[in-house]
Amino acid sequence: MNYEELLAILTREADPERAVPMKAYMKHRFDYLGISKPRLAQICKPLFKNAAAEEVDWRFVEQCWANPHRELQYCALEYLKTMQKKLTPLDIPHLKKLITEKSWWDTADVLDRIVGGIALVYPETNAVLLDWSNSGNIWLRRVAIDHQLLRKDKTDTALLEQIICNNLEQKEFFINKAIGWALRDYSKTNPEWVRAFIERYRSRMAKLSIREAEKYV
Repeated sequence: MNYEELLAILTREADPERAVPMKAYMKHRFDYLGISKPRLAQICKPLFKNAAAEEVDWRFVEQCWANPHRELQYCALEYLKTMQKKLTPLDIPHLKKLITEKSWWDTADVLDRIVGGIALVYPETNAVLLDWSNSGNIWLRRVAIDHQLLRKDKTDTALLEQIICNNLEQKEFFINKAIGWALRDYSKTNPEWVRAFIERYRSRMAKLSIREAEKYV
């Protein structure tokens, strides 16, 4: 992958006026070039068109992650989604680094699906996710909680329950929100299981988690 080419294109597309509200929306945690996500997708698509024919270029991903502008991290995630079928448990340490560096919900909520895609094909990854669910890093825990989103009837409910239980009685907003999302999503497939889960653990669950989980049940 050609990082310099991507950077040159994004630099030409930069819109400093648009960057101001984008930075404010993310609580001034990151600098922005001022390029919308739909436009980023348009830029990335032709650049990544033939990427899946090659091996994963982690140097390219790391270059994107090192850039101070958030759009480069978004491009790295677009690239990894393109390369999903190439990813294996051997790539988990790289993904862990991305989760724990420049961490915020916008990247974590893409990385959870990418990690989840690996775990679905390689169930041995579940042991890593269970370990992450007890991590001192909230973003590793959030990825562990939500990595099964959209799996429907392929959801490993025993693993989901264990990971969530490892994160009950928390005051951290991003953890309690993630629990609610995981349960809400699975309730579309198995509302009875989710109702029973809430009944078992209601006294230990945050109100935010319950409110999200009960949306469709």
